Amino acid sequence: GDRERLKRMSLIEEATPKQLRMTHLAVVGSHSINGVSAIHTGLIKTSLVPDFYQLWPERFNNKTNGITQRRWLLQANPALAELISKTIGDGWITDLSQVRELEKWAADADFQAGFRRIKRSNKERLARVIRDSAQVKADPDSLFDIQVKRIHMYKRQLLNVMHIVDDYLSLTEDRRQPTVPRTYIFAGKAAPGYWAAKQIIKLIHNVGHVINNDSRAGDWMKVAFIPDYRVSLAEKIIPAADLSEQISTAGKEASGTSNMKFALNGALTIGTLDGANIEILEEVGMDNIFIFGLKAGEVQAMREQRSYHPWDHYNRDPRVKRVVDAFRSNLFCPREPGLFAWIYRNLLDENDEYLHLADLTAYLEAQEKAGTAFDDRTAWTRRAILNVARIGKFSSDRTVAEYARAVWNIKRV
Repeated sequence: GDRERLKRMSLIEEATPKQLRMTHLAVVGSHSINGVSAIHTGLIKTSLVPDFYQLWPERFNNKTNGITQRRWLLQANPALAELISKTIGDGWITDLSQVRELEKWAADADFQAGFRRIKRSNKERLARVIRDSAQVKADPDSLFDIQVKRIHMYKRQLLNVMHIVDDYLSLTEDRRQPTVPRTYIFAGKAAPGYWAAKQIIKLIHNVGHVINNDSRAGDWMKVAFIPDYRVSLAEKIIPAADLSEQISTAGKEASGTSNMKFALNGALTIGTLDGANIEILEEVGMDNIFIFGLKAGEVQAMREQRSYHPWDHYNRDPRVKRVVDAFRSNLFCPREPGLFAWIYRNLLDENDEYLHLADLTAYLEAQEKAGTAFDDRTAWTRRAILNVARIGKFSSDRTVAEYARAVWNIKRV
């Protein structure tokens, strides 16, 4: 009853020792509470502080994050910025919604040729960065499959590696060639004390070392981890992407903004229904994005009902089994036996907190679709242009204007 509700809403956690509930303090002390994507705001209302939402529903609102096109397109990708301005004018620099005008150019052969030429030039530049910083030879004609962000288990760089391992084993053991050559590119930092994240960086390096030195993988596959991720490096990486990896466990990513930066620069997203991915899907359309995996509600239900059993997925799909077994073997750590056995244990015996195995089969299927789509360069270019044209909602100008009007109650100078 009311007593239970009062207990749940108290500013003090009646534990030993007593603790101050900082979230509750922030809610009580604020006139406005917002999430940074539609799904995030929904989770705040239903999962994080539902009692407070019932008490003060008028305080809760959504403000989807945004990015500045002046840095992430005008500065980071000047050639594309120039092509856009030449085609539709430069009003987009201060009003990103104007990029919608590019829709009518998406199938134009000349515009496509210019767009492809710029992407190729950006990929050549990134290939030089990769050569110099990671000592890997990246082919600019290959699909640049990129995941750059903080290294964290919920962001699932491990899921990406599992796809790479599946591709590699399909090629070397099954003699099944991928649809298109790929360069898998990673960058990002791990928190100093986050052991698992540091191990994932080590795993990416080791998997890369094996694949990059195996003549059977040849020109089909290359793996590169670019060190010391920072904004100036992101400005070189993002304009060169073909495929943007946004593959967090649904319900874990508040919004994300690299998903927006990549789309603005003409990359197609492969992602889960999480954070701003959902709103990007709504804007660009299902034909221009590769969506896979469990929804946030399904993840939550699995957790509450304890109905997730990773062994079921391991036993059901031979590809899943083979990939997971590769971590228990010493294939990627011949000089340090057992180095990655913790991953096998984490996924199977410790119940795979971030549901890698639940999503792996669907992810592999989505990746195959992406490879097939990339093989048709004209259709791919059209889809890439539509991503740029339909990303106008995600400008930080819109976000700031919404805060100014609805939260801060201030007018533009």
